[in-house]
Amino acid sequence: MKLDVRDLGHTAYQAALDQQTEAAELRAQEQSPDTLFFVEHPPVITLGRGARLQDILLSEAERRRLGVEVHRVSRGGLVTYHGPGQLVGYPIVHLYERARQVKQFVYRMEEVFVHLLGEEYGISAYHHRNDRGIWVGSEKIAAIGIAVKNRVTFHGFAFNVSTDLSHFGWIVPCGITDRGQTSLERLLGTAPPMSLVKRQFAEYFAREFGYSELSFSEPAQAPGDSD
Repeated sequence: MKLDVRDLGHTAYQAALDQQTEAAELRAQEQSPDTLFFVEHPPVITLGRGARLQDILLSEAERRRLGVEVHRVSRGGLVTYHGPGQLVGYPIVHLYERARQVKQFVYRMEEVFVHLLGEEYGISAYHHRNDRGIWVGSEKIAAIGIAVKNRVTFHGFAFNVSTDLSHFGWIVPCGITDRGQTSLERLLGTAPPMSLVKRQFAEYFAREFGYSELSFSEPAQAPGDSD
């Protein structure tokens, strides 16, 4: 089975959402293979289906001053932050072919991070019993929130590579107040190149879900690109 890996580079949130929505519709119609989008967003706050506006701690005036967009979206989960230095991934995957249950798909995607962090960087990461995402000690390094339509997944994960972690102070991340955030840069002392992390994740994702062929696209200027 083939997995298309499409790198959108630095792209505004709505433009990337439009592309993954189109890709999900094509996948549901069996007009395209499974696709994994990679993207870095300018600072943006997203609210999942269960999110509360009270969990955004920035005032509207502060958001305008900082240029921070807010989007309410259809994924599961609460409030999260995306920004430069964070690898955001959107797997457009047909569940019937990869993992018939949503919980199984999410668990296996978390396993991708556990193996990648352990095998490539010597970082002991784990699934939390009560909270989705990937944790190192008491700090989250990757958040996961997906949606499913016509048995096809969209939305996905946010992986802190060299993210400005102070920006998580703008929100109550995923409704959690007693634990913090971390990143590869904080844990390693320096951030690996984003291009390397993208390729590593794609390879571990393919290994976990049984793809035999990876097709990579280079970053391209997309509508709404922040560059």
